[in-house]
Amino acid sequence: MNYRNVIGILSLSMLAIAPVNMTFAAYEKLEAIVAVVDDDVVLVSELVDRLQAVRKSMTANGVAPPPNDILVSQIMERLIIENIQKQEAKRRGVTIDDETLTRAVAQFAQNNNMTLQDFQEQLVKDGNSFRQFREDIRAEMVISRLQRAMINRRISISDQDVQGLLNSPFYKQLFSDEYRVGHIMISLDDEASSEIVKQAVASANEMVADLRGGEDFAQTAIARSSASSALEGGDLGWRKAGELPTLFTEAVLDMQLGDVSDPIVSGSTVHVIKLLEQRGAGTERLDQTKVRHILLRPSEIRTLQEAEAIVNDVSIKLVEGGDFATLAKEYSEDPGSALNGGDLGWATPDQFVSIFAQVMDATAIGDISEPFESQYGWHVLTVEGRREEDMSEDARRNMAVDLLHRRRFEEERQEWLKEIRDEAFVEVRL
Repeated sequence: MNYRNVIGILSLSMLAIAPVNMTFAAYEKLEAIVAVVDDDVVLVSELVDRLQAVRKSMTANGVAPPPNDILVSQIMERLIIENIQKQEAKRRGVTIDDETLTRAVAQFAQNNNMTLQDFQEQLVKDGNSFRQFREDIRAEMVISRLQRAMINRRISISDQDVQGLLNSPFYKQLFSDEYRVGHIMISLDDEASSEIVKQAVASANEMVADLRGGEDFAQTAIARSSASSALEGGDLGWRKAGELPTLFTEAVLDMQLGDVSDPIVSGSTVHVIKLLEQRGAGTERLDQTKVRHILLRPSEIRTLQEAEAIVNDVSIKLVEGGDFATLAKEYSEDPGSALNGGDLGWATPDQFVSIFAQVMDATAIGDISEPFESQYGWHVLTVEGRREEDMSEDARRNMAVDLLHRRRFEEERQEWLKEIRDEAFVEVRL
């Protein structure tokens, strides 16, 4: 869909540089519908807000934004796709409760080395609403949960698939290296003629020549890609080769840093990729810890302080010689481990939230930690052993299944997004 006319009518060049704290009266004038999406709408205020946020992000990351019409086209398409998914989630009853949301926001603050209070204050200082931030996070979590529910059912992994990966000549690289890949996707109609496909490939070849000649990949992706990663400059982030779409894997493994691929044609899409960075992951051997824990959660009838008091009492009983497994069965509110005496088995630090991993790593074998708080509640843990695992056949097989699932999830996600977009009623209305 062509959104270039939107610019002239809305004068978004001016809106993009308008102050965030515009008067309410001026803001009301912008509250018009720019698109009808099935049973919902996209408002011009949503478009302006997102435009300002994307420009701010690009400036912070040192990426020069494309012309306004191209940027608005990309943002409009993303808002439409998000709207379709939100409506689908509502129809299917996909929700995120307040407790789950609060934990996610607390983790976000922790990842930024802030307390929740400090994070709220920083948002206000930057002119943002904490309430709105929470709802934005909720919306992202709802969409993520919907995607998992809808896409996982489309994925099937056979023993033959797993064995094929394990026997692959690229096996060692799949497990030991990570790649950061840039991706540009040009979508065509499913019924596109061979002549249209040929023209698209010719256009992609010209783009590849420009990119190899020094054209900025991120700006080109923002301006021309139809992939969901377009506004991130096509950056797919760090992934093991096995987590990349199957279509790209062999090409990536043959590329040198900075290489831009020839156009890759698959059905009604044309892809161009660039190897941005590569690093060794060193996952041939894994450091694992055998750990038990007891968790006390706050609830509607128990405050966080009351949970802390209970876990302190449990900690005293443990220090006085109480059996950890017995006390875990009696007190722990972690449904996944309580009946097993709090046993979490052999695990690596990256399987836990950061504070849990830090306490686990700092606790000596046989010792009991001091009580500590995470976004889930109050914990006390004990370390029963440590080992360096050389990845047994079962572990390798499980990792292969996980990598195949991640790879296919991304492939199916792109296909599913295209399907729901094609099936939706969308009308740009100004």
